[in-house]
Amino acid sequence: MALWLATPWIVIYLLYRSLRQPEYRLHWNERFARGRQTAAAPGCIWIHAVSVGETRAAQPLIEALERAWPERRILLTHTTPTGRATSVQLFGDRVERRYLAYDYPGASRRFLAGVRPAIGILMETELWPNLLAEAGRLGVPMVLANARLSARSERRALRFAALARPALAGLAAILAQSAADAERFANLGGVRIWTTGNLKFDVAVPTAQLDLAAQFRMRIGGRLVLLCASTREGEESLLLAALGAAGLPESTLVVLVPRHPQRFGEVAGLLRSHGFAYQCRSDGRRVAPATRVWLGDSMGEMFAYYGAADLAYVGGGLLPFGTQNLIEACAVGCPVIVGPHTFNFAQAADDAIAAGAAVRVADAPELMETATRLLASPDARRDMAERAERFACVHRGATERTVERLLPLIPV
Repeated sequence: MALWLATPWIVIYLLYRSLRQPEYRLHWNERFARGRQTAAAPGCIWIHAVSVGETRAAQPLIEALERAWPERRILLTHTTPTGRATSVQLFGDRVERRYLAYDYPGASRRFLAGVRPAIGILMETELWPNLLAEAGRLGVPMVLANARLSARSERRALRFAALARPALAGLAAILAQSAADAERFANLGGVRIWTTGNLKFDVAVPTAQLDLAAQFRMRIGGRLVLLCASTREGEESLLLAALGAAGLPESTLVVLVPRHPQRFGEVAGLLRSHGFAYQCRSDGRRVAPATRVWLGDSMGEMFAYYGAADLAYVGGGLLPFGTQNLIEACAVGCPVIVGPHTFNFAQAADDAIAAGAAVRVADAPELMETATRLLASPDARRDMAERAERFACVHRGATERTVERLLPLIPV
């Protein structure tokens, strides 16, 4: 009933989001499972990856599933247009794609009846009670893969235990990123839980991205580069204020890459208001010596930005959004700074800090102080870079362990 009452607000939300991202006006029939629902051959392997991060994390799993079950089509569903665009970039026509219908009982029923998957794999934290109930009724095994649950999310979920417990208990498997995640899922009533590791460690760095990193370095010249990657709303103001007061040499180029493309214009406005000389990555020109900030207004190039950087702050952690994916930076040997809020990647952040691949700071001024110190010390950066690559390497293998747990659930 609550979801039906929320329907007008859902429509308003989609229209509001479409003001910045017109893609939100497309494919509404999929969001409500109306019209033709068949998106893949019956018996497909269906994976739900809500947005960009989950879609990228699914890449090694999808490639392994294609090798293990070449006769089965893969259906990849999303919630956001950026997630859908990322799947086009990564997989092209190799997979079917659509938006997952909102969790109305009728919409879930129509979606599953039309698609008829052999298995459903939900990435990370996506628990849809009506969808899981309908899958159980139809005998579709559902798996939560690369599953994570922060302590904060566990506390929130305990307030809705009446919904969370049956949803978790009905899953055919919960494949957790870490032992701590597995324990939290068990506290909420999850069963059939295994710790398989984080799939994001298995994402291979594309050669094309390394080539692009070399092109970036040519455009930048010989300057030291501090990358502020995947920054969230409110963080850029903190970073720019701290940069203005910091002792960071003016020859250092700050590369600023907002997480969401709809904010590129907003961040450009912030740069103007703070008085920083800046250029956009999209202008195609060499970075001028007088340019203090290079605005990364592009999508799907994060590995290239990390490959071109001498040091990176991985955004989301200065404010309570949660740090974004620091594993990508480590994979290309880029030393990492994280903020105080790392609950999105709690285990990875703690392990990277313990390995000497990353350092944690309390706020933006300390971030700039730390960056100034590390950029002045090639030996310290080199040591952190080597530790970052080793850290990323030793944590690989989650894909193999995940596929091993999926084997009994997917018919031959």
